[in-house]
Amino acid sequence: MEKLNFTTTGTCAREIEIECENGIIGDVSFLGGCNGNLKGISSLVKGMRIEDAISKLEGITCKDKPTSCPDQLTIALREILKTK
Repeated sequence: MEKLNFTTTGTCAREIEIECENGIIGDVSFLGGCNGNLKGISSLVKGMRIEDAISKLEGITCKDKPTSCPDQLTIALREILKTK
């Protein structure tokens, strides 16, 4: 099981904790941010292949910010892929 604590940049959530195994996303939890929305994102990506989650969430913005919590999740997931 791979685990990553990722410090976000430019979002209300301050950190993302991710567990993955064999390229499949397990638990994802956000520290800070919009609680209900982030629980929903975590639930939706659980069991998903890392590459599939990246393709669906990468580039999403929030209000006038150039990034979002889902976009930051993709950056964290890319870091996990780099360690393989």
